[in-house]
Amino acid sequence: MTVALAPYASSPERSRGRLHREAESPSRTPFQRDRDRIIHSAAFRRLQYKTQVFVYHEGDHYRTRLTHSLEVAQIARSLARALGLNEDLAEALALAHDLGHTPFGHAGEEALDAAMKGYGGFSHNDQTLRILTKLEHRYADFDGLNLTWETLEGTVKHNGPVKSPLSDTIAAYNAQHDLELDTWPSAEAQVAALSDDIAYDNHDIDDGFRAGLFTLDDLRDVPLIGDALAEVRKSNRPIEDSRAIHEAVRRLIDRMVTDVVAETKRRIARSGVASADAVRSSHAPVVAFSDAMREQEKGLRAFLFERMYRHYRVNRMSSKARRVVADLFRIFNREPDLLPSEWREQALKVDAKGRARVIADYIAGMTDRFALDEHRRLFDRDATT
Repeated sequence: MTVALAPYASSPERSRGRLHREAESPSRTPFQRDRDRIIHSAAFRRLQYKTQVFVYHEGDHYRTRLTHSLEVAQIARSLARALGLNEDLAEALALAHDLGHTPFGHAGEEALDAAMKGYGGFSHNDQTLRILTKLEHRYADFDGLNLTWETLEGTVKHNGPVKSPLSDTIAAYNAQHDLELDTWPSAEAQVAALSDDIAYDNHDIDDGFRAGLFTLDDLRDVPLIGDALAEVRKSNRPIEDSRAIHEAVRRLIDRMVTDVVAETKRRIARSGVASADAVRSSHAPVVAFSDAMREQEKGLRAFLFERMYRHYRVNRMSSKARRVVADLFRIFNREPDLLPSEWREQALKVDAKGRARVIADYIAGMTDRFALDEHRRLFDRDATT
């Protein structure tokens, strides 16, 4: 069934196009093509072995960046359909949002950012744009994926307007293809950003429980999830803990999605936005949690921060991850001849800042297991391959 788009949705027929002109597809809209290019990219495949919270060898059942991205995309499509937005654009943005992540999650990013101090720093958001516009080498006529203006705009501005000073990557691309960095992104981009929050909150509850970092009783008084668990426990029949946590998470996702739909409709009615450009020029985002939901979500995140993200097991993994990334950057920067051939050729053609960026690109593209293997090959005296 075809769903009519709301007047404030992003219409593929009115897309601002691509940096490099291409013939349109007779069977797919521009936003469908963007989604498909993201899914077929090497960077997307590598998300399978990139950490969300737990390093890949901790267990097969924990989320990775790939499964997280798929969950975000599912929530984004549901929200987009309920709000009359463009589902394909929302899905493309959800699938692309984590492409720039380093191995080992935020710990890896922190280590790479510290190593890049003095060379422009490192941000996974910035790295995503580098991948989409420069680092993917799939097409004969251009580097990157040559995505539409709307997809790149939503990727760069998914947290809102981008303020100066701009990173080198964003500044260079924006000079060629103005992304109107001082405005809000499309409603679809705002949907993708909130879908990320919803997925993150809920799968970390599930993964933290599965890892034994907290129990159902520990969650009893935690905002949002405590109420959902209380509903599940009202059942007249016994239910094992593994099913109870899944039921509670399922209900909480539904509750959060319902809240976003209701609050967004209120904001749209109040603001009177009637076009995608009107959304961009708004004084505040139009897609949002209600104030009550946002406050409860903060309480939930405070619990997860204390009981999960600062747990000694997670701290140990994070500490090891930072050391691995720092070691790799240090040795490659000191001895660029150790880089694989294609990366070495790039590193030896540029100045110190350019070389550091090439090394950061190489490390950021690694999966957890490849980074650990590369570290072993370079630092274990008994390693031969």
